[in-house]
Amino acid sequence: MNDIRRTILWVIFGFSMVLLWDKWQLHNGNKATFFPTPATTAASAPAGTASATAGAASVPSSTNSATPPGTPAASQGAAAVPGQPATTAAPVTRERVQVATDVYRLTFDSEGGSLTHAELLKHADIGDKSGKNFLLLDESANRVYVAQTGLIGGAFPTHKTLMTAVPGPRELKDGQDELSIRFESPDQGGVKLVKTWTVKRGQYDIAVKHEVVNTGTAPVSPELYLQLVRDGNKPPGESSFYSTFTGPAVYTEAKKYQKVEFKDIEAGKVDIQKDSTNGYVAMVQHYFATAWLLGNDIPRNLFMRKVDTNLYSVGMITQLGAIAPGASKTVDARLFAGPQVEKTLEALSPGLELVKDYGWLTILSKPLYWLLDQLHKILGNWGWAIVALVLLLKIAFYWLNAKAYASMAKMKAINPKIMEMRERLKDKPQQMQQEMMRIYREEKVNPMGGCFPIMIQIPVFIALYWVLLSSVEMRNAPWIGWIHDLSAPDPFFILPLLMTLSSLLQTALNPAPPDPLQAKMMWFMPLIFSVMFFFFPAGLVLYWLTNNILSIAQQWIINTRMGVPPQFNLPKFS
Repeated sequence: MNDIRRTILWVIFGFSMVLLWDKWQLHNGNKATFFPTPATTAASAPAGTASATAGAASVPSSTNSATPPGTPAASQGAAAVPGQPATTAAPVTRERVQVATDVYRLTFDSEGGSLTHAELLKHADIGDKSGKNFLLLDESANRVYVAQTGLIGGAFPTHKTLMTAVPGPRELKDGQDELSIRFESPDQGGVKLVKTWTVKRGQYDIAVKHEVVNTGTAPVSPELYLQLVRDGNKPPGESSFYSTFTGPAVYTEAKKYQKVEFKDIEAGKVDIQKDSTNGYVAMVQHYFATAWLLGNDIPRNLFMRKVDTNLYSVGMITQLGAIAPGASKTVDARLFAGPQVEKTLEALSPGLELVKDYGWLTILSKPLYWLLDQLHKILGNWGWAIVALVLLLKIAFYWLNAKAYASMAKMKAINPKIMEMRERLKDKPQQMQQEMMRIYREEKVNPMGGCFPIMIQIPVFIALYWVLLSSVEMRNAPWIGWIHDLSAPDPFFILPLLMTLSSLLQTALNPAPPDPLQAKMMWFMPLIFSVMFFFFPAGLVLYWLTNNILSIAQQWIINTRMGVPPQFNLPKFS
């Protein structure tokens, strides 16, 4: 008898596990294993991206009531009206909607009406030799970077809800200034969401209008979320020889610009302002960015979180308040997805230009970029604009450099006397130091006089380095001859070789340090430093080369005026 009971219990337990497994498969968007339902036309997420679309709605706790991923399309149709014959709702088919403008080739997914592909037609993919356009947003087996929106606070439409793409034009024709793409959700939880994306000619900000309609019989209070989801990988082709930031960022008037590394999100070390009535959320990488923008005075909650393995989101949530039955509310937002052109970013939203990150030298970098931009307007070439900017800086610092080179010339003039004294007193180091100080005092030479004026200029030239490294205008910008892209390394290494030779020439013109070890180091340093320039963007190498050539010319002139004929102090390694 006990064996029969045990057998019955095991049968019930086993059948329960089968049912639970089937429900779990349906919950995760898969087909039931044992009791499959009739197939629907709702397509599953592409391979490799299920985690992006499934986990990205995991915003505050209220998202737990969001539509489970993989919900059959038929269950999202209109409810039957009591007292009337039941009608079968037409299944909603998942589709990819492709849109083309003069600057974009976009792909929208009708699952949630999300933007999953943004190809920038005015920017080539430097890492691809086939001449493809740069791909900013993408949802594929190798990359995840998408823009999503939806509703939380109930069983409302989310970015996992199958929506209907309203038929209409999909290409911005000549003479047209804008194009709209409209997605409508089914009634879900007594709410219908209508999402309209509007792209405009020549612009990288896309208007996104959310119309939330209460189709039920009771008031609802949904919340709208806007988020960017991407993997934590560095952009393809990113150089390892200079570090640029890739990751999420937020801006508020109170805390200003805050960027967070993916590893800090992983470790739970996110410390951003969470509540605000202004600002934006963004995903930033070298040269490009995406950002969700809301109007000022709209309360919002900002968040960053890990969605799945190597998958992260940044976004904002805004409350819509109570919506009465039959009523609707509209929220207008904008999605920026494009290059970090400073003037464009400044015009879109306060603080958005900070995604072009100059670091702690922003106060110097911004005016230097402005001056570089003005020179480009005059010269029409970014390479020559760099040369002109370095020339202007050398003119601005002429007197500081003159003092430095004058001090070096005096040091060079007394160098034979110093060397003779060192040889004579090489066994008496204390007396040697005293004698050296006496010579400096009598000749009125400050051994540090050549260093201080140059030290003052270092922050300016570091700031200029970041301007050239961060400016998307350098991408695919030609200079002369073989230099077709100032943001890529010199293909024939001509500029790095010239830069190395100019650095060695500068070292030869400087007075040799009295200490033989220091003299050897003075020759090794430019060689070691120059190795990096073989992998630096051509625009940065051009900037350093121009600076070296102008410094050599100024040093030569000052030495000649002071009666110290230029001579080359060649290294002695014996």
